[in-house]
Amino acid sequence: MIDRATIDRIMDAADIVQVITDYGVTLRKRGVNYVGLCPFHNERTPSFSVSPAKALCKCFSCGKGGNVVHFVMEYENISYPEALRVLARKYGIEIDEREQTDEERQAENEREAMFVANTYARDYFVKTLHDTSEGIALGMAYFRQRGFRDDTIRKFQLGYCTESHDDFARTATAKGYSRDVLVKTGLCIAHDDGRLTDRFRGRVMFPVHTMSGKVVAFGGRVLKTDAKTAKYQNSPESDIYHKSRELYGLYFAKRAIQAADRCYLVEGYTDVIQMHQSGIENVVASSGTSLTLGQIALVRRLTYNITVLYDGDSAGIKASLRGIDLLLEEGMNVKVVLLPDGEDPDSFARTHTTAQLRDYITAHEADFIRFKADILLRGTDDDPAKKATAIDSIVASIALIREPIKRSIYIKETAGRMAMSEELLNDAVNKKIRITAETIRKQKAYAEAGADGDNTRATPHEDTHQTPADSRDTLQEIERLITQMVVRYAAQTVTTLHDDEDGTDTTVRTAEYVSWDLDNDDMHFASPLHRRILDEAMQHIDDEGFDSAHYFVTHPDADISQFASDALSERYRLSRYHTRFQTVPTDIERLGRIIPQLMMDYKNEIVRERMERLLKQLQDPAVMADTTRCNDIMQQYKQLKEVQKAIGKELGERIILPN
Repeated sequence: MIDRATIDRIMDAADIVQVITDYGVTLRKRGVNYVGLCPFHNERTPSFSVSPAKALCKCFSCGKGGNVVHFVMEYENISYPEALRVLARKYGIEIDEREQTDEERQAENEREAMFVANTYARDYFVKTLHDTSEGIALGMAYFRQRGFRDDTIRKFQLGYCTESHDDFARTATAKGYSRDVLVKTGLCIAHDDGRLTDRFRGRVMFPVHTMSGKVVAFGGRVLKTDAKTAKYQNSPESDIYHKSRELYGLYFAKRAIQAADRCYLVEGYTDVIQMHQSGIENVVASSGTSLTLGQIALVRRLTYNITVLYDGDSAGIKASLRGIDLLLEEGMNVKVVLLPDGEDPDSFARTHTTAQLRDYITAHEADFIRFKADILLRGTDDDPAKKATAIDSIVASIALIREPIKRSIYIKETAGRMAMSEELLNDAVNKKIRITAETIRKQKAYAEAGADGDNTRATPHEDTHQTPADSRDTLQEIERLITQMVVRYAAQTVTTLHDDEDGTDTTVRTAEYVSWDLDNDDMHFASPLHRRILDEAMQHIDDEGFDSAHYFVTHPDADISQFASDALSERYRLSRYHTRFQTVPTDIERLGRIIPQLMMDYKNEIVRERMERLLKQLQDPAVMADTTRCNDIMQQYKQLKEVQKAIGKELGERIILPN
């Protein structure tokens, strides 16, 4: 554990410009800052900015950046503590990492406690697999049946959970792991009668690792054939695990991906393991979920080239095409390999040599646009409506390609493939691009409105296209903006309250205003990260000389430090944009308007989200048939409507919402 005092010494010693240039990034001075080509993505025009005064870096193209520790983390693909150690060695700073006392261990951050529990569980499952008769007879037999060698089983830390209902739960609690942590990680299930049972009983275990190697979750495959039991059981989402941000096997594949400058994407755990065993290690799995932006971002740190391997008899190819479109949208170079009928990466790798596997992939790699056209246009010649739908989907994919020359080549080839005018197809692609650009412009305008508080947005009634999902996104965005203001200005005065009875004035600071306003309406932030930032700001707001920006940027928790660095970098970008055209008041000068405005927007979105949920319930025939329940929901809706009117009256016509 690295204490805050040591982190402060490291941050004070590290010259961010020197560190970045030592990693081979060429920077040139521009005004008070430095600019250069971003080391995290391919670009020709410099968009990577370094501010020595703020000790922050930021790429205004790909968005990556932060303080000097975050730069080292990103560049070397290492954890926050590891990056701190790298910088400590560079500047000759000794890190005294000591054993925690019982009191410190009890007070340990809950996230770390969950990681510790997962590490213990991994070791427990591995030991059970190798050292118990049940583990050897069932778990090891299954892995060997799949063709996994012992060294492969050890490498991927595969394990086994016994068929007993609570073997793991009893052992873990006896070792001192709290029931609460075991339940929150998803390792155990709590019952109303107080019992704890093992979530993964009777299953072989596949640990899921973060890029730095921490065990963040588990997947368990059942061994008994039972139609009522799901084949795979996965850890539920938690404070440390979000399946949309993890890729199975990435920890073991990252060096191979960098070396090959290519990543292979498969679907399941055994696909990854079997290909590793066959000598192809630059492979990861989405673990059966649709590909997400968070997962793509992980791959993009290592390479811009990705090849998707599809099962030969995969029935879900069309459904997965949207996920592949996301790869194009993020600037990735995408190829597709369709395996022979009846084969998946696991079975194909098991029955072929490394050379045969590589040769097949090389011979059958197809460009994604061509592959998509072949899939979607198949059987549409006699159905103009289906063909038009397919062409529209293909046009949408081409429009996602960023390089104009590459895009024009695809337009020409696709026009020939579809026997249509190249000019017509080009017009359709350009229209898609304009629509996308307008959407991005509106999103940026909303972000700027949140920072400046001056942009007028449509009222909820004017926003006819907003769905419940859009509402949740809006709520999350406003919550993020409020938390950013807490990071920047926690101790800055928002307003002054005058007591007429004794004539005293009381100043209300940003963190206090936000905390008290939430408490007054019995609300709290949805994000655990945002809640923790607000709580810590309130804990330290009365400390002498408390500088919230410095406190959070140098925070020992990597997530808090990254959030704070992004918050400060984002403000710099917005300020520079606006001051090109006019002189605007600073945020500090306008806190008395910005903070109340954001809080009212936040409440308005909470109310609207609750109203949307109630309306959805009223669409349920079972609810409509229950007169008492229906009347109760309608009464709740009516009350919320009155609250919304009251909020709207305070906001006037200046409710901040994205278009």
